[in-house]
Amino acid sequence: MSFTLAIVGRPNVGKSTLFNRLVGKRLALVDDQPGVTRDLREGAARLGDLRFTVIDTAGLEDATDDSLEGRMRRLSERAVEMADACLFLIDARAGITPNDTLFADILRRSGKPVILAANKAEGRAAEAGLIEAWELGLGEPLALSAEHGEGLAELATRLAPMVEAAEERAEEAETDIDVEDDDGEGDGPRPITAKRPLQIAVVGRPNAGKSTLINRIIGEDRLLTGPEAGITRDSIAVPFQWDGTHMRIFDTAGMRKKAKVQEKLEKLSVADGLRAVKFAEVVVVLLDAAIPFETQDLRIADLAEREGRAVVVAVNKWDLEEEKQEKLRDLRAGFERLLPQLKGAPLVTVSAKTGRGLDRLNAAILKAYDTWNRRVSTARLNRWLTAMTEAHPPPAPGGKRIKLRYMTQAKTRPPGFVVMCSHPDKLPESYSRYLINGLREDFDMPGTPIRLWMRSQADQNPYKDRKKSTPSRLSKHVRSGATKKKG
Repeated sequence: MSFTLAIVGRPNVGKSTLFNRLVGKRLALVDDQPGVTRDLREGAARLGDLRFTVIDTAGLEDATDDSLEGRMRRLSERAVEMADACLFLIDARAGITPNDTLFADILRRSGKPVILAANKAEGRAAEAGLIEAWELGLGEPLALSAEHGEGLAELATRLAPMVEAAEERAEEAETDIDVEDDDGEGDGPRPITAKRPLQIAVVGRPNAGKSTLINRIIGEDRLLTGPEAGITRDSIAVPFQWDGTHMRIFDTAGMRKKAKVQEKLEKLSVADGLRAVKFAEVVVVLLDAAIPFETQDLRIADLAEREGRAVVVAVNKWDLEEEKQEKLRDLRAGFERLLPQLKGAPLVTVSAKTGRGLDRLNAAILKAYDTWNRRVSTARLNRWLTAMTEAHPPPAPGGKRIKLRYMTQAKTRPPGFVVMCSHPDKLPESYSRYLINGLREDFDMPGTPIRLWMRSQADQNPYKDRKKSTPSRLSKHVRSGATKKKG
């Protein structure tokens, strides 16, 4: 999609609601509280036959300093520079405000095509505001209702010539591009392409430096940052290439302890971050070097493991540490002790401020992804299983000997294995951990979640639970008659 449309306007005029309407999904958080959106969110919009990229922006406010509002405004102005056209949204019920007039002048000076739209235009209460919108000097205002989907046909009519012109320019500038063939998952890692990039989620407590780290990785100030905790609210996906590898990295809201999350908006933000973890392939758990392995950090890492994602632990703000070697030893010891379920996962020290350690982080992410996709042949697994049981035979609870007959890998992403055995319900959890730790060490799968299922061959017998039928009185009579006749 070569045409990009930026939705701009004051806070709480309905930009995110319209964004969700255009992309057909609830991607952006929506709440009655003004100023919910703070970062730039891109989405693939569909309006009739038109296909284009739409950008949701933070509410424009009259602030140019280094305050949070001023930084949000600069980010929105950057979206205007990125876009091919702007959709300037006002509130038809509130009418024209001084800020609307100020921002209309800014948009005129940008030189970009501007479509003026009066949102919340349903009902007679909006008629006065729709008439006032002519004063902005941006042409005929378009009456919209993002909440109810009214006025979208007229919006499509206004956008159609712009989108068609952008597509023609793209066709003229098109050069020979290699078509990437992705014919399925296969046994190894799926091919990472521009259409199917590697999905990465960066999670952690508030103010750990997640947005700053992502800005440093992609090389531009794409996400809003600052000293205030809890700036990020939406889970923002940023596509980019990192040393030639196509990736999509998700910035998530800081996750506090559940008991401290009281406001509805923060609950929505945390839920959005949890969804990002579920859709990611690699999860980077970002810790603060000054206070690593807080209880909430452990919960976040455990969540990623339970969701079956490849995990990389990154310790940020490493540039502030003085005794680096001693601190690193303490970190590794604490990691082994507090997160045994992620034994061997990469632990990388980085500085989002200076950019040091990002090459190691990139290598750790790719290695974790490769391990997450690891597949082991059945022959190797069964040779390994024989050696493991000979070294430490399974226990015999109640005098019943447990036999581990054979083993196979059932899935990848994360690796999952099935062991056929007798009395699987009686095999203690400690022996399963013994096998999982052996798999990690012997097949080079450190840190990745491993799933191990014990199955009985009797479970595959379709007649296992079927009761033996008793012969009917008639069949007994027939059999007895046949016996007498034979005698």
